[in-house]
Amino acid sequence: MTSTVIDLKDITKSFVKGTRVLKSIDLQIDDGEFVGLIGASGSGKSTLIRIISGLETTDGNGGSVKLHGQTMQQNGKRRRSQRAARKDLGVIFQQFNLVTRLSLLKNVLVGRLGRVASWRGTLGIFSHADKIRALQNLERVGMVDFAHQRASQLSGGQQQRGAIARVLTQQAKTILADEPIASLDPASAENVMEILGDINREDGTTIIVSLHQISHALKHCKRVIALKNGEIVFDGPTNTITADDLSELYGIELDEAASQTAGKTESTTVFPARGGRRAQNKEAA
Repeated sequence: MTSTVIDLKDITKSFVKGTRVLKSIDLQIDDGEFVGLIGASGSGKSTLIRIISGLETTDGNGGSVKLHGQTMQQNGKRRRSQRAARKDLGVIFQQFNLVTRLSLLKNVLVGRLGRVASWRGTLGIFSHADKIRALQNLERVGMVDFAHQRASQLSGGQQQRGAIARVLTQQAKTILADEPIASLDPASAENVMEILGDINREDGTTIIVSLHQISHALKHCKRVIALKNGEIVFDGPTNTITADDLSELYGIELDEAASQTAGKTESTTVFPARGGRRAQNKEAA
């Protein structure tokens, strides 16, 4: 039986002068899903990722954030259970967040901090088993030969693969990736997306990735959630989103929206008749 790993109820977030970045978001993501979060700049994608990860709190309007059945936030306040729940949540950032003066291996071992005694983490003392796990995960992302190089000596794509190895070493059950390929060249971007897809398929890890590049979302993700002005305007299987949906979402011409799907596999219908859930099924009401 499929279980819900992320459950958001009535999530609202406001910043300067009461401007609402997110507006009454209700969202459920099930175990093992690979979800692409798309939308124009300023639509609320990164804010939503940060709220799920616990880096931001919601407005105090009664909304709740649950992760793996544990309440992370309620009514704009973090719960004590958040710290324990975050052990199972890995976050990948656009700027990699590696400590550039440390070796790649030591950066990857940081993923073990939530699962070792605090004094060991403070002193940087990791077990032989932890080091073997980290090296195995570096091998998995094609970076084991660079294990002892300083992170500052690596390219952006290499650093991002190291960041993925770090969340694997953390043994995260759910991975949030906030624009992980935004600063990468096309080849490196495709490599990172393929690695995330492999992790989803082979490990059953739930992955939510926010993307500007529509083609990558359509090619790799099984489900697409589209945000516009802080609201969910589309939520459904990837092969049910249409060129009209993309045109409306990004404010671009129909043929230009269609060209964004160039990377989609031939075996998948790109633009079928309108389907999927829009505005949380409000159109069906």
